[in-house]
Amino acid sequence: MVTSMQSSTLLPAAARRGFGIYIHWPFCLKKCPYCDFNSHVREDVSQERWRAALLQELDHYAEILKKSGGEGRIVSSIFFGGGTPSLMAPETAGALIDRIRQHWPCRNDLEITLEANPTSVEAGKFAAFAQAGINRVSLGIQSLNDDDLRFLGREHSAQEAFKAIDIARQNFERFSFDLIYARPEQNLTSWRQELDRALAEGTEHLSLYQLTIEENTAFHGARRRGELSELNPDKAAELYDITNEIMDKNGLPNYEISNYARIGEESRHNLTYWKYGDYIGIGPGAHGRLTLSDNDPLVGPLGKKMATRQHRAPEIWLDTVEQAGHATRTYSTVSIEERFEEMMMMGLRLEEGISLKAIIEETGDEFKNLVNHTKLKQLCDEKLLITNADRVLATPSGRTRLNSLLSFLLA
Repeated sequence: MVTSMQSSTLLPAAARRGFGIYIHWPFCLKKCPYCDFNSHVREDVSQERWRAALLQELDHYAEILKKSGGEGRIVSSIFFGGGTPSLMAPETAGALIDRIRQHWPCRNDLEITLEANPTSVEAGKFAAFAQAGINRVSLGIQSLNDDDLRFLGREHSAQEAFKAIDIARQNFERFSFDLIYARPEQNLTSWRQELDRALAEGTEHLSLYQLTIEENTAFHGARRRGELSELNPDKAAELYDITNEIMDKNGLPNYEISNYARIGEESRHNLTYWKYGDYIGIGPGAHGRLTLSDNDPLVGPLGKKMATRQHRAPEIWLDTVEQAGHATRTYSTVSIEERFEEMMMMGLRLEEGISLKAIIEETGDEFKNLVNHTKLKQLCDEKLLITNADRVLATPSGRTRLNSLLSFLLA
């Protein structure tokens, strides 16, 4: 008989880099003008139907892994994202956490994160979510001044934001919050002041995103009509540089392009994505990556990497799960070439870059054999990329140009 400890060493390398469960709650009180996530406003949501459907889809994936060499996996993180998952009933979160523990062993330091908005209605539920098993909350603060909150279409005030941070501090082992900067006409002085206020709250993790105008958002329409102008790119670059300087000085370096944390306080769930570990995604529009053995010698030692994606529309997703037991829209094999590209796209976001050993484990080949040497040399000469005996990583300059860097290297 193979024990859980023994079988975990037989898993594909990706599963050993992390095994996360992502649960998508697609509903919001209001659609923010900058948001292109799969979020929807509904007047009435049946908590009971949604709880049953999410549990059913979770059972579906547990059965897939049971049949496909998934024994021995240890869940390292659970993440409730959205949408606004703090709008779900705490009982729903608790039921899903309990079901996950029934299906798989979990790490003793299992990280269970809930995204939440700082409105008084949602903050009032924090104690119940903590009781349900949530031990980390990620607050969508976005700004600490009222004028910018109104511009961003947020439903809370700065005062509510600070109160929610205080309630989070009282109820959860760990908390983080998001801010959006490089807003139109923002200057260095005001952003310094806002960062100082954020750091004074004592969080050990901050996500700091530059405002980008995405297609199919209200801001995109406003820009097209000439009603909204983005911040000058040079000014945005200055803000990014000053952000890194301030955060470094305060002991929260940017371990990922837009994420800053004290050592040991990084988001373990997001690290699973960035290190190209395995994860299940359930709920409307959720994506997943699973490496399966299929108990088939033809699969080979690397395992078969599967990309999964759920139906995006909430009502279709719900009806499909109730009728078919799951709502997976696509379930496709990720080729070795695609695995390498995805690993590069995710891993070069990290300050530490990518382990060369991990590349071999994932692709069966060495990094130097998978890239164009001339292009690699050019990127290294321009001090955008670094390779050494153990890792490949993007420099700070390279990470600010990562999309262009990857397009050039992988073309």
